[in-house]
Amino acid sequence: MLHHHKRVAPVRKAAVAGTWYPGTRQALEAAIDDHLAAALDGPPDLARLVALIAPHAGLTYSGGVAAYAYRQLRHRDVDLVVLAGPSHFVGFDGVAVYRRGGFDSPLGIAEIDEESATAMMRASATIREHDAAHAREHSLEMQLPFVRRLLPRARILPLVMGWQTAATATALADALAVVLRDKRAVIVASTDLSHYQDANRAAALDAVVIDHVRQFNPEGLQRALAACPEHACGGGPAVAVMCAARALGARDAVVLKYGDSGDVSGDKSAVVGYLAAAFGIRDAADD
Repeated sequence: MLHHHKRVAPVRKAAVAGTWYPGTRQALEAAIDDHLAAALDGPPDLARLVALIAPHAGLTYSGGVAAYAYRQLRHRDVDLVVLAGPSHFVGFDGVAVYRRGGFDSPLGIAEIDEESATAMMRASATIREHDAAHAREHSLEMQLPFVRRLLPRARILPLVMGWQTAATATALADALAVVLRDKRAVIVASTDLSHYQDANRAAALDAVVIDHVRQFNPEGLQRALAACPEHACGGGPAVAVMCAARALGARDAVVLKYGDSGDVSGDKSAVVGYLAAAFGIRDAADD
């Protein structure tokens, strides 16, 4: 008698649950709901949503800003959430995709869209499996509380960018544009802005990024980052996601919220900047 053992797909364990955000379902749901409830004064929802920019600091610090991005997901029919963020711990060339299994969280396992992950690897040699790049990485994990709360049935496609070169950003954008063409997907670029400057200097650095986002100008953002990488820690993923969004039909860029860690901590001497933005089509009539 043959026994068919189903291969158990790998589940990435949460790396910062219980430290960067609450580690229990009840406490995490309450925290996310509080942030979403406080983010009701933002611009109106886009008629068609293609992509978001959201921060990835501890939930206490950046969750209030992130909520402005994620409230755009309410009442959306989304099957797939693509998460693109920078690598904080592992240096490598290209983009690391987590190809199968899922990401664990206090709100349950977010399952990987294995078909899309495999298609990304086929679309570009720049994109390959490198699970070590995902093990400790918080830039994608910090998006999961909002994603799981708002879109519990959606699958995810986790992408961590190594060295943030213009060539890698272009390769990632091109692959996303091909793979997501006929999918009900939203792409999230995970990035914080300037780090540990005083609030005035941070605001000046961050204004450059915000300006390029508002103008939907990823080329300009890429040039600014090349000249001064301090503008953002996930600038490369943001450029890639903006280019992909444009290729997928987004025409409008909306800056939803800007803030910094000092708004929460009270310490304005060394802050981290946070941005929420959305890309898509503003009005149904324009579609």
